[in-house]
Amino acid sequence: MEAVCHFDIKFNRFIDPQGNVVDRLPDWATESFLVSAYQDMVKTRVFDQKAIALQRTGQLGTYPSTLGMEAIGVAIGLAMDKEDVFVPYYRDHATLLKRGYRMEDILLYWGGDERGSLAGMPQDFPYCVPIATQCGHAVGVAAAKKIRGSSNASLVTIGDGGTSKGDFLEAVNVAGAWQLPVVFIINNNQWAISVPRNLQTGAKTLAQKAILGGVPSLQVDGNDFVAVYDATKEALKRAYHHKGATVIECVSYRLSDHTTADDATRYRRSEEVSSAWEREPVKRLQQYLYKQGAWNEHKEQALLKEAQQAVEVAVKRYLSSEPEPAEAMFDHLYAEMPQGMEEQLEELSTKVQRMAAVGKGGSSHG
Repeated sequence: MEAVCHFDIKFNRFIDPQGNVVDRLPDWATESFLVSAYQDMVKTRVFDQKAIALQRTGQLGTYPSTLGMEAIGVAIGLAMDKEDVFVPYYRDHATLLKRGYRMEDILLYWGGDERGSLAGMPQDFPYCVPIATQCGHAVGVAAAKKIRGSSNASLVTIGDGGTSKGDFLEAVNVAGAWQLPVVFIINNNQWAISVPRNLQTGAKTLAQKAILGGVPSLQVDGNDFVAVYDATKEALKRAYHHKGATVIECVSYRLSDHTTADDATRYRRSEEVSSAWEREPVKRLQQYLYKQGAWNEHKEQALLKEAQQAVEVAVKRYLSSEPEPAEAMFDHLYAEMPQGMEEQLEELSTKVQRMAAVGKGGSSHG
């Protein structure tokens, strides 16, 4: 019997959990660049903590934490070109902050106000909550870019659970068959809500799922900012030079509940979570910078104070936002509103005006 195909999946890491360099850092990884990235990661974590507190006090809707994926989110945001198209899933707050969103925009969205999803780069897509459907959008964008002769790319993110959906597998197949300029970033945080990675798929890696479409793939330490940024930057360069798609699996860990509507203590052992905290991304990069003499406790406290002040300003802006009129629910649904919706909008407007009139004049029953 003859073997007709061989493959291997490479794993990449530059900085280990203790902040030690285990492979020669790329030339771009200067101390000033890594300090700036670290600052972004800390600001993301401070914002995330506040968002959870707002939800717990009834001032925000159900919210998905980014705790544990700060390196992935910031690296993606820094690696992408302004003209690229970002197609996010629901846990991408860090990247969106680098793509022009303000903190209050993110709070608006998770507070139930669609105006929050209209910020950032105008070509980027809004949050996608349905699992894996954003992958089809990303390859559609990439196909359009290829047809138009663009030198930019689309980049889409997805969780480990989403890679078991047909949407992801079909998108990878199209990306490979059409040689599209698209990068798939998998945040393998080990848990698809309450389903652990080992029960979700028999594949040894999630990166190897790219083989079905003939798409190059690799696995990186998702808690190592340098590894994620380097792989993403290289994948984007391939796309820019018309060499096709790439799938990158970032191995991380979801340190939080799935969302604020979840209680992970019901299905995860505390020992597992404690072990994951020893590999988390923010502390790792901080330790590296300390060892290089590029960071110290004074700078750390100043950064935390700055981040907390920025978050408090954003929260005040969010809480003071005037609510949209009821008619706004019809905005941004269609480029041209269908007649049936026009009629519904008119009916709603009439009802709103009637209720307002009753409110000003007192009860009609006197």
